[in-house]
Amino acid sequence: LQTEFKANFLAKHNEYRKKHGVPEVTLSEDLCDSSQKWADHLLSIKTLQHSETSNGENVFYSWSSKTTKPTGPEAVEKWYSEIKDYNFSKPGFQPNTGHFTQVVWKDSKEIGVGLATDGNTIFVVGQYKPAGNVANPGYFEKNVLPAGASTSCF
Repeated sequence: LQTEFKANFLAKHNEYRKKHGVPEVTLSEDLCDSSQKWADHLLSIKTLQHSETSNGENVFYSWSSKTTKPTGPEAVEKWYSEIKDYNFSKPGFQPNTGHFTQVVWKDSKEIGVGLATDGNTIFVVGQYKPAGNVANPGYFEKNVLPAGASTSCF
């Protein structure tokens, strides 16, 4: 499960990143180890929260009364769906869009993923290096490009 889950998680990131004309990310074992430790911790305390990492981080939580088998893309799809709330004409950190902007952040090169589940509760942790969502002037304009940004044929 873990190998397939990681591959699907990575593929979904790169599918979305390609839409925004930014380079693919690669899977980092160090980031996977760190993400896995945090996902295991979250499952043990059954609480959704961020770690103290200096890397970028997205956290996903799901609960179902039925036993579910996570496949990888669902967390990334949920994070990416925040695009609907992002205003590209006013780039910058915006409420409820930080997961989306981290997924497509141009300067992030590596990702790691951790999955922890007891069958009903699922925690997925994605960590990114270098971290996205840097609020320095001009950083969002440079790193969060509209879909089709550099693939358009004008």
